[in-house]
Amino acid sequence: MTGKARSYAPAIILTVSLFFLWGMANNLNDILIAQFKKAFTLSDFETSFVQQAFYLGYFCLAIPAAMLVRARGYKAAIVTGLLLYAAGALLFYPAAHYGEYRYFLAALFVIASGLAFLETSANPLMTELGDPRTAARRLNWAQAANPVGTLTGVLIGKYFILSEIAHDEGAIAAMTPAAREVFYRTETQAVQAPYLVIGLVVLAFALAAAIIRFPDARTEAGEDAKPPFAHVFRHPRLLFAAVAQFFYVGAQVGLWSYTIRYAQYNVPGMIERTAADYLFASLLLFGIGRFIGTALMGRIPPARLLALFATAALTLALAAALIGGTAGLLMLVSASFFLSIQFPTIFALGVEGLGPLRKAGSSLIIMAIIGGAAVTAAMGFVSDRAGINMAMLVPGLAFLVVLVFAVVAGRDADTRIGDDNPLPIH
Repeated sequence: MTGKARSYAPAIILTVSLFFLWGMANNLNDILIAQFKKAFTLSDFETSFVQQAFYLGYFCLAIPAAMLVRARGYKAAIVTGLLLYAAGALLFYPAAHYGEYRYFLAALFVIASGLAFLETSANPLMTELGDPRTAARRLNWAQAANPVGTLTGVLIGKYFILSEIAHDEGAIAAMTPAAREVFYRTETQAVQAPYLVIGLVVLAFALAAAIIRFPDARTEAGEDAKPPFAHVFRHPRLLFAAVAQFFYVGAQVGLWSYTIRYAQYNVPGMIERTAADYLFASLLLFGIGRFIGTALMGRIPPARLLALFATAALTLALAAALIGGTAGLLMLVSASFFLSIQFPTIFALGVEGLGPLRKAGSSLIIMAIIGGAAVTAAMGFVSDRAGINMAMLVPGLAFLVVLVFAVVAGRDADTRIGDDNPLPIH
């Protein structure tokens, strides 16, 4: 470890923890969709409001986050992000008390607003904490915390939020009004304690961030000479990367959001907790895929590997839509392995060669995360009209967009990502 890295060791540890924290928050949403569908008797399209509210926060706050990093430095952005994250989690307590779906959506928007600050600052920060020649390896190491967070989120949801009561509309309708009210209230309040604990833990991280020394992004060479944000629109590959990221994030979020729903539909009698095991398996494969994909990238150009992974994900999503049953569920789960490298590779290919525009370009790609709201809503719309299996055609089309981007990016002579252009993570 270099002298600079040693001097910022606490900042490195805390920044790595941020990858864990936003992974946990993102995948708790998949549990909330199943829980709220039962607690508020929602249609599949209405459950997609969870992801719509969440990813709208990313869209609205990505550029303000980049501006805060530039004006006040990394510490200000990270503390702000953690405070917003904590505030949103704590808002689950009154939301559960009043039992209103819209209050939960507002709380999720606040959480995601905080995550926009964390993602916009943590990725470039990890490239600066230490020797520039090892920036990519340092960031890949930090990425390992993200899948751990996603798995933790699913386990929290499975054991502390989801009940062992299957969603049987007939049985619920047969209850007395008083019993039905107690059932709905119990299901709604199940989210109260876990999010209260999460909020308090994140507050502790915010306090730690406030007292830890961070490098100042404002002292970077050439910072004052950076061109206006509007100049990013002169870079076609960056714009195509933002489009590809929109569809990729939408496909990822949509697949995981409806995995529990798909499992219960295709395997009759399966309860939510059992269905959550398939979501857990998906995320485990996703994490394994990140390590294997990173190793393969040392031998296969990133754009070509992205094309291969997008093709595999496309094939498996279409198979899940057309085959169904247990076989379709296994194919849906397997698709997560091939999601693993897509976000960071699209990101890196998009900002490659931007120079002083990299931070502005990065915020544009972070804004594209709004695809998590749009594609999930489209899947809910299709599911309500043609069934959950046919809804899997939507992410299939999204992976086709990623494939086209990979092919176009691969036409450039130099698509290899070096240590000066590391792979950020979602």
